[in-house]
Amino acid sequence: MPAFLSAGVRFVLAAALLAALSHLRGGRAAWHLGAAQWRNAAICGVLMLAGGNGLVVVAETRVPSGLAALLIAAVPLWLIVLRRVLGDRTPALTLVGVLVGLGGLALLLLPGSAGSHVDLGYSLLLVVAALSWAAGSVLVTRVQLPDDPAVLSSVEMFAGGVVLLVAAAGGGEFGRLDFAAISVRSWLSLAYLVVFGSLVAFSAYVFALANAPMSLVGTYAYVNPVVAVALGVMLAGEHLSTTEVLGGLIIVASVVVVVSAEGRKRRAAVPPPVVVDERAAA
Repeated sequence: MPAFLSAGVRFVLAAALLAALSHLRGGRAAWHLGAAQWRNAAICGVLMLAGGNGLVVVAETRVPSGLAALLIAAVPLWLIVLRRVLGDRTPALTLVGVLVGLGGLALLLLPGSAGSHVDLGYSLLLVVAALSWAAGSVLVTRVQLPDDPAVLSSVEMFAGGVVLLVAAAGGGEFGRLDFAAISVRSWLSLAYLVVFGSLVAFSAYVFALANAPMSLVGTYAYVNPVVAVALGVMLAGEHLSTTEVLGGLIIVASVVVVVSAEGRKRRAAVPPPVVVDERAAA
């Protein structure tokens, strides 16, 4: 399946299914949104799903999934960089973790570090994808959006999917589409991504962004690479070079440091509960 076309179909289908479920659950009231809410949700969706996920789909036509997961693991580091640019105060330990992690990222991108089978240009697409996903994630926490997470996810997925379909049309993917050449495995994979990758996982991510601290949400970034690398080795016969393993370990370790430091920062900012002496009050 062509990259942009399959990704666009995935998100448009998932958006339609989630919108239908949301309508059955809550009726039309949740869809009465202001212009700013529609616009902001669409922009977040384009950044995360067209820029973030769409570029990953394209890059993985040339980059092994394990290496792709390690490069995408830098998302929490880019989150800190973007928040710093926007004026947020950053603890020194967090900054050290970010610098170390970006060093690991550079190690993965060194010429020859990933072997001759990996295209550097497509690897850099993954860096841009991580930046785009991080930008959308930061924006979600700073602008006016629909209150209903299902509505928000639906609008984001539809907007991102439409942009991906436009990119597919611009790249001539519709003309190259050959239904007869698409295997049953590919159709099942697309169905899996629609249900579990979009309806379940992306909706859960959006809900977490709105209801949990970024330090907690960011923990996925040091679980995903380990799972992805293991599955790549077991199911796809992929192998990582020593340099890739070292760079990946540096990135994951730095993400752990950054997420932990951010968690401590948030806990320190929460004032202790006020204890009232009932006898004194009486």
